[in-house]
Amino acid sequence: MEDIVFGIDIGTTKICALVGAVRNRELQIIGLGVQPSSGMRKGMIVDVPSATMALARAVQEAEETSGYRLSQAVVSIAGEHIGSTNNTGMVAIGSGRTGPDAGVTPADIDRALETAQAIPIPHNRQIIHLIPRHYTIDDHAGVRQPLGMHGYRLEVEAHIVTAATSALQNLQHCVGGVGINAAETVLNALASAEAVLEPAEREMGVLIADIGGGTTDLALYKQGTVWHTHVIPIGGYHITNDIAIGLRAPYETAEKVKIQYGDCRPADIDPDLVFTVEPFGGEKIQVGRQDLAQVIEARIEEIFNLILKDIQQSGYDEMLPAGIVLTGGTAQLRGITNVAERVLNVSARVATPKNLVGLVDTLHSPAYATSVGLLRWASTDHHRYQARTHVPSEWSRRVGNLIRTLLPD
Repeated sequence: MEDIVFGIDIGTTKICALVGAVRNRELQIIGLGVQPSSGMRKGMIVDVPSATMALARAVQEAEETSGYRLSQAVVSIAGEHIGSTNNTGMVAIGSGRTGPDAGVTPADIDRALETAQAIPIPHNRQIIHLIPRHYTIDDHAGVRQPLGMHGYRLEVEAHIVTAATSALQNLQHCVGGVGINAAETVLNALASAEAVLEPAEREMGVLIADIGGGTTDLALYKQGTVWHTHVIPIGGYHITNDIAIGLRAPYETAEKVKIQYGDCRPADIDPDLVFTVEPFGGEKIQVGRQDLAQVIEARIEEIFNLILKDIQQSGYDEMLPAGIVLTGGTAQLRGITNVAERVLNVSARVATPKNLVGLVDTLHSPAYATSVGLLRWASTDHHRYQARTHVPSEWSRRVGNLIRTLLPD
């Protein structure tokens, strides 16, 4: 028996639709569709029709390569509208129960988590993740799994991630517009963690930073679970924009220059090394690779200084013995770990999705950590407490089918 899972990563620079088959708990990639993003800015949809058309092309590719007609997906979410907090919930354990089943039941855990999410939330926001950090039974703190344990009082400390309702509605509208039900939305950094983190890192204390096109998404893991999340509205787009302004060249030219010659270590580059570029006006010029690296280094330093500020303000800056793990397309910049280690004073590594089977040639890159992580999330019994999502109407399904029919073959 196999289960089919579908993940859609709608990023600022690309949309990746992945289809996986889970057989005997092994995930095999059987479908892939990648398209340049459209209608996106800083991880958020700003033009629904443009984003929908780009998504339709990616979904069509994924369906054609997998051979499946898809109707439901786990979808990534990012953007500076994301917020998070921690809260506790407490309930009495049923004192009337006796015998071997007298301990904590799943219903007790559910009730405790429900009380934990009873926090003041503005009408324009909603919870997308409710993640237990640890439990306390009476005076016994630090319990990982309370099921079956005996006591009188169950307390849970949970990490709560919220999102702007309008951003969620735009995302669901876009996905529903191609006939797909967004069954669950997952924060980019949490999805990436599923694809790249080792169990020992999660246990010791590690920060994952998914540096995408428009945002840098953070998740701090400790004792095997999530302790803190944050989104910084700066990413690879800003580096490319800096280069475009400095060279007075089109954005597309600046992106090619960044990929081909980009480096974060100007001190290690020979000052005599140059490359040729064609700016606006058409007359080619020579640019020093060391000068380019100085521009890139300045923006990368800013990103890691903002990361440092965030973990210091959260009080968790001393909780990272396993260091920082970098994913996202921007993590491919040469020398980025050098800057991370210098600014944060912790070890750093660039991670790619691991243990992949199937159509994986393209996916061995930090740029696809979120995409692969969405499938791993979907194939795992993760968190039962998720925001209710909109199910596309029959009308939106028909519109979605029409959009895909109109796409060129």
